[in-house]
Order: sequence, then structure tokens, then C-alpha cells
Amino acid sequence: MLRTIQTAVAAVLLVQAGGESPALVVTAADSPVKIERAVVFTTKDAPPIILYKATNQTDADLDQFTVIAFVFDDKGTLKARQTAPGRRTLEAKTTKFSTIVLDGSPVAPTDQIVIGVNQAQRVNSEAWWRGDIQAAAEAAVKHTK
Repeated sequence: MLRTIQTAVAAVLLVQAGGESPALVVTAADSPVKIERAVVFTTKDAPPIILYKATNQTDADLDQFTVIAFVFDDKGTLKARQTAPGRRTLEAKTTKFSTIVLDGSPVAPTDQIVIGVNQAQRVNSEAWWRGDIQAAAEAAVKHTK
């Protein structure tokens, strides 16, 4: 509950202080979690933040899932890849909002940002679902010369 309130407050402050643009979303074919919407908020004095909506598409509770963001330059070349700390507890068929701060490297206004889920673990399981989404991210961006 506190995490949700913090996320909402951060989003409101960013909307008031800067701009927003959509992030591209990619999904592995068999991903148990789907990101339905992702928005990048920017300000002058802080790194960009992606606010995203993640939904558990399965009938099983997830103990955790991991989101990865890719930053491509205006020519479509991968500049940075950043994994968010694992997101905890996503119950079956429920939706959660969360954020990732893009503080791993500078992000230019012309950069393209892609986000997706790359791993998830069910409650009471040692096994992880893993999806390689980098190729999908590379295919999603505009390439210019």
C-alpha cells in the first residue's frame, strides 16, 4: 500500500514538473506478466522515471517479477539496458502499478525507451520463467541512418 502511494505521488510530481511520453512495450510470447501501459516522465533535475501497469495473466500468484528497460539512441542503437529490482507479489489476474528510475546512464530527449518483463517466479516455486526480450526491443525501435 505504501509503495502504491509513493508511486502515485512520484507520478503526480513528475507530471507537474516536466514532460511525459509513451515507452514502447515488448512482451515475450509466453510471459506470465503483461505490461499494458508505460509512460516516461522527465524533469530537468532528475533522471527519467517509467510508470508502468503490469498484469498477472495467469491463475497462479507470482512471488516476484523483473522488468527491464532498454534505451536506444535516435538512430536505433542500444545505449543502455537497466533491470529494475524485482517487483514483489502479483496475485493471479491482478494488476499493479510500479516505476523504474532510469539512472544507469544519461537519457536524451530523442532516445527511444522500450520496457518489458524478462523473468517471473510463482509463489512457493524455485523455478523461474525467463524471456529474452532484447531482440523484440531492438525490432520495436525506429532505425535511422
